[in-house]
Amino acid sequence: MAEILLAVIKKGEIMSDQVVYTSKSRIERVKGPLRRAYLPKVKEPVFFGVHSEIAEHYGVDPNVHEPQATTLDYVVASAAG
Repeated sequence: MAEILLAVIKKGEIMSDQVVYTSKSRIERVKGPLRRAYLPKVKEPVFFGVHSEIAEHYGVDPNVHEPQATTLDYVVASAAG
């Protein structure tokens, strides 16, 4: 299980050592680039993989491994939201 600690600070405050949230997520490698992630408050696992230019860069054949959203796609979507 990967645990990521997040310390939230407000504008003008000094960062403290107090942890306000610990994400309890689990990631399993399924096959090749395909990974299954179990996230808090999400009933079904989320799948990560590669597609398009990323698959091409890593030499992943889309006929062998079905294209999936990448972890980068999720990071960008969450940061933009």
